[in-house]
Amino acid sequence: MNRSSPFALLVIAACAHAQPKADPAPPPTAEEARAYFDGVDKELRRLWVARDRAGWVNENFITDDTEALAAQGEAATAEYMGRAIPASRRFASLKLSPELERMIYLLSISQTVPAPLDAGQRDELSVLEAQMTSAYGKAKVCPKGGTGACQTLDDLSKTLAKSRKYDDLQEAWLGWHDTAKGQRDRFTRYVELGNAGARAIGFADLGALWRSGYDMTPEQFEAQELHLWEQVKPLYASLHCYVRAKLRKQYGEAHVPKGGPIQVQLTGNMWGQEWKNIYDLVAPYPKEGSLDVDSGLKKKKVDARAMVKIGEGFFTSLGFPPLPQTFWERSLFTRPRDRDVVCHASAWDVQWNGDLRIKMCIQPTEEDLITIHHELGHDFYFQSYDTLPILFQQGANDGFHEGIGDTIALSVTPSYLHSIGLLDKVSNNPRAKINHQMKMALGKVAFLPFGLLIDKWRWDVFSGKITPASYNATWWEMRKLYQGEVPPVSRGEDQFDPAAKFHIASSTPYARYFMATVYQFQFHRALCQAAGFKGPLDECSIYGSKEAGKKLRAMLSLGASKPWPDALEVISGQREADASAILDYFAPLKAWLDDQNKGESCGW
Repeated sequence: MNRSSPFALLVIAACAHAQPKADPAPPPTAEEARAYFDGVDKELRRLWVARDRAGWVNENFITDDTEALAAQGEAATAEYMGRAIPASRRFASLKLSPELERMIYLLSISQTVPAPLDAGQRDELSVLEAQMTSAYGKAKVCPKGGTGACQTLDDLSKTLAKSRKYDDLQEAWLGWHDTAKGQRDRFTRYVELGNAGARAIGFADLGALWRSGYDMTPEQFEAQELHLWEQVKPLYASLHCYVRAKLRKQYGEAHVPKGGPIQVQLTGNMWGQEWKNIYDLVAPYPKEGSLDVDSGLKKKKVDARAMVKIGEGFFTSLGFPPLPQTFWERSLFTRPRDRDVVCHASAWDVQWNGDLRIKMCIQPTEEDLITIHHELGHDFYFQSYDTLPILFQQGANDGFHEGIGDTIALSVTPSYLHSIGLLDKVSNNPRAKINHQMKMALGKVAFLPFGLLIDKWRWDVFSGKITPASYNATWWEMRKLYQGEVPPVSRGEDQFDPAAKFHIASSTPYARYFMATVYQFQFHRALCQAAGFKGPLDECSIYGSKEAGKKLRAMLSLGASKPWPDALEVISGQREADASAILDYFAPLKAWLDDQNKGESCGW
C-alpha cells in the first residue's frame, strides 16, 4: 500500500476543499444485486465445501490438527459473512424479484453463530466451537484409580437403557454429566463472542438471530412455540402421570414420590428426552402384541449397512432416486476401534451437489433404525434441492429438515415391520394398538417439553436473563417446570449439565426439533390423505405410495426458495403450524391414559 506524507495529505485536503464536491455514488440497481448474489453463491460454495470437508474429517478423526482445520474452516466462513451480510443491505431498499429478496433474508440469518468483526475474536470463537464439539466426542468415564476400561457415551447409554438397578443408573448418569463440567468456561466465552457477532449483523443477541429464521419476528415465533406446547401439554401430563406410577412400582416411593417429578436417570435415556427404553416397565399389556423389533434385527442378523438399506428402500418406494454409490463408500456406519469419533448421528452433503453421507455408530436396535430414517430424511431433502442456488439449499425452515425423516418413520408401523420380517406377528386386538401407541408416545410425546426448553434456556442465557452464576440452577428449574424431571442428586454450579447434551456443546439450535415433532404429524396426516388411506392416523403407512411421494418431493424440491407457509401449503393445504395432528394420532392412548390415571395425583 502506498503511504502519503503528512504534507501531501494536507495538499490533497486543500485541493479537495477547493474543488466542487464529487457527485454522490449512484444508487445500486437490481442488476447489481443479481450480480452480487451470483458472486455470493460462488464464494459460499467454495467456503462451505471447505468448511464441511474439514468438519467431516474432524468428527471422524478427532485430533488436535483436525480440530484446528475445522476451526479454520469456520473462521474463514465467518470472516466472509461478516463482510457479505452488511454489504447486502444496500440492496434492501430496492424493488427486487421475490428470489433476490429471499436471498437477502436468508443471507442475513445464514450464520448460526456469526463471528465478531475483530479478527482475533473471530479466530477465538472458531477455536472454542471446535474445542467444545471435540471435547464432547472424546469424553469418556474412567474408573477411579486407573484400573478397568473407560466407558464411552454408548456404553453408559446402554446401561441406562437396559439396567433396572437404581445405583447403576445413577452412577452411569453422574459419570457422563460430570464430563461436561470443563465446558463451562468455554461456553461462557462463546456466549460473549456469539452475541458480539449477532449484534454486528443487526440482531439483539444470538437468540434473537436464531428465532428470526422462521419468516416471522422473534417474538412471534416464541409465541407460536408456546401456543403449540399448550395444545399438547395435557397429553404429556397424562403420559407423565402414568409413567411415574409405573416407575414408583419398580423403584419405590423413596425414589419416585407421589405427585412429584421423575428422576431423569430412571427414564432410560441419558437426557430424559425420550422414554422408549423403559417400555418394558410401562407396557400397557405386556403379553399382547410383541413390539420387540430389537430381537427381530438380531434374529435376522441385520447389520448396520443392511439397516441403512431398509431406510433407503422406504424412500425409493415413494419414487425417490436411490442414494449414490459414493454414499455407501464415504459414510460412517459403525464406531471405529482405532480412533475417537463424534458418534452423534448426522447427515451431510459435503460438496453441496449430491455428495450424500451419514455419520452414525449404528447398533441393531429399533431406536437406531428410526434414527436412520431420520438422517436419510436429511439426505433425500439434500438430494431434492441440490440444483438450487446455495442459499436455497436448506429446508423451508430448519424444523422442516428435522421433520422429514421422522415423517417417514411414522409410517414404520407394526404392519410394515411385519412385512419386512422384523416382527413375528401383528395383532389387531385393541390392546396391541394401545401398546404401539404407548411405545410411540414414549418417544414423540415425551420429547416435546425437552425440545421446547433447550433453546428457551439458551435464549435466556444469550439475552443475559440467565447469568453464568446460575447456569446449572436455571437449567434444572426449567427441566422440572416443563418436563417434570430432576437429577438424582443435587447439582451445583461447579457442574455444567447443559453441555452433557451434544447440541449445547456443538452450538446447534434446538427449537427445530420441537417444531419438527409438530410438523411431522402434520405432514403425515397430509401424506396419508394423498395416499388415500381411510383408517386411523396411527395405522397409516405411506410405504409404496407414489402419490404421497409425489406430494412430498414437490415440497422438498422447493428447499428454502419460498417461505415455509408456502411449502407447508404444498404438502398439507395449511399455512400454519398445528399440533392437532398429534392429538389425532394419540387420541386412543389419551383416553386410555386418563382412565388409568384415575386416583393418581397428576402433575408435579
